[in-house]
Amino acid sequence: MKNLKKICILLCLSFVFLVSCGKNNNANNNPIGDKTPTDNPTKQSENYTIKDYYPFKENVSLKYKGTGNEYAEKTVYTDFINGDKIQLRIINAGTTSAQVLQYTNGELRSLASEGEFYYRDNLTNNEYSKYEVLLKEPLQKGTSWTLSDGKKRYISAVDKEIETPSGNYKALEVTTESGDSTTYDYYALNQGLVKSIFKSNGMEVTTSLEKITKDAPVVQTTKFYYPDDVNDRMVFSKKALNFKTNDDTKEVFEKYFKESPNKNLNPLIGEKVKINKLYLNQKSNTVMVDFTENLVTEMNAGSGLELAILKGITNTLGDYYNTPNVIITMNGKPYSSGHIVLEKGEVLKTDYKNIIEYK
Repeated sequence: MKNLKKICILLCLSFVFLVSCGKNNNANNNPIGDKTPTDNPTKQSENYTIKDYYPFKENVSLKYKGTGNEYAEKTVYTDFINGDKIQLRIINAGTTSAQVLQYTNGELRSLASEGEFYYRDNLTNNEYSKYEVLLKEPLQKGTSWTLSDGKKRYISAVDKEIETPSGNYKALEVTTESGDSTTYDYYALNQGLVKSIFKSNGMEVTTSLEKITKDAPVVQTTKFYYPDDVNDRMVFSKKALNFKTNDDTKEVFEKYFKESPNKNLNPLIGEKVKINKLYLNQKSNTVMVDFTENLVTEMNAGSGLELAILKGITNTLGDYYNTPNVIITMNGKPYSSGHIVLEKGEVLKTDYKNIIEYK
């Protein structure tokens, strides 16, 4: 059972889908788009590029129906589009993952896959030395390539009729052969990858496009921790953060750090304070947050309240990134005030003891 789960999670990470916002197509109708297919399917595919069969689209939620295993069902969002790269968020019953894809040199490449990706960082600017080719031009039957693990992948058909819950399509069929398994991926013009079938030793797992939702943000319920100076305690309040494609995570947190659910609760930063950088250092599992230098002057707090504010920032970011480690800096330098001076690289630890929800 563990091996089956592993296979299905890897399948979900390796073959990710992105479709356009258009209406569903019937197999007897032309696909939606500016280009019209010719009667000759081989000539048709040669006239198009991967961009036509795998368009990058913003703010679209893609729901997929799965059969054969509980992890085959998933929902896919677009976190970031950066030139020729796209970062997807894949949510299934087992985990939330991120995948970075790139269209370059006539190839659609998978650059990276990150599991347990419940936070939101932009990975498209990272450098990647290895990649897997998902689709390769020319888009014609017989185009083939070999993966680094020895698997053979090739375009086995260009006009395969495919049925999905979202509609019927004529699609490119891409076959991947391994020692004991075969995977079939189906790309429809202007729709992306609409179906995948994984077969191994009598087992069959299918993932099919079921629903496309426009203007669909990623919603993350996040705990924000505040000093309750009146009652000499810390409290937390839950907020639903809405992220659309290319929304800057630090700007969203900056906005909510300046707010509090009640006038008796201190906001975590002043109105003029900015967050310069916010990300998770994956190697050290540490949140790195850099504020403008006026973090201290805008705070206007005694030592006790200052400690509580730093605790609120630490707990909020540590909770969101699921790590106990947070480093706070100002304009790239260690945090320093009249009351508190941190050393370079000094880590603040989350502490959730005796904190209640504010209602």
